Amino acid sequence: MANTPQSKKRARQNERRFEVNKARRSRIRTYLRKVEEALASGNADSAKAALLAAQPELDRGVTKGVLHKNTASRKMARLAARVKALAN
Repeated sequence: MANTPQSKKRARQNERRFEVNKARRSRIRTYLRKVEEALASGNADSAKAALLAAQPELDRGVTKGVLHKNTASRKMARLAARVKALAN
């Protein structure tokens, strides 16, 4: 348990950041799930639209420190490849 005033404040800040980051991660996962569902349905147009909507969310997760840059890049590349394959 936090004893010093500094550690008590740090604990409060960590709780707040945890909640904010949890919401961001959840939002990113929702967008990724929409892309997955569009791919599963086989609709190339909706998959492309979902991918275009998910890209800024992934980028935002990187800038906010929720995701590592390479992780977001890898997810985007793999999804883009799957959407492209569906279109052909």
